Amino acid sequence: MPWRVHFSKKAAKQVRELPANIQDQLKALVQDIRITGPVRGNWPNYSKLERNEHHCHLAYKYVACWRVEDYEIQIVEVYYAGSREKAPY
Repeated sequence: MPWRVHFSKKAAKQVRELPANIQDQLKALVQDIRITGPVRGNWPNYSKLERNEHHCHLAYKYVACWRVEDYEIQIVEVYYAGSREKAPY
């Protein structure tokens, strides 16, 4: 069963402001999360933040952060996508 991934309102707005190549990277990351789950050890510059929160640098300047909302029914929320300087970790 694939994971369901959704974006918070804030993250959805942030994605629209990202450069096109970074948006493509984020789409690939989200697709990978949908297929294989939220732990992305196969992505460079990925790390787990807290028990259910994760982040990955999409490029030197940009990062995406997501959290598992429900392990049982497999729901993930992307809550930040933007510059690493303003990342909430």
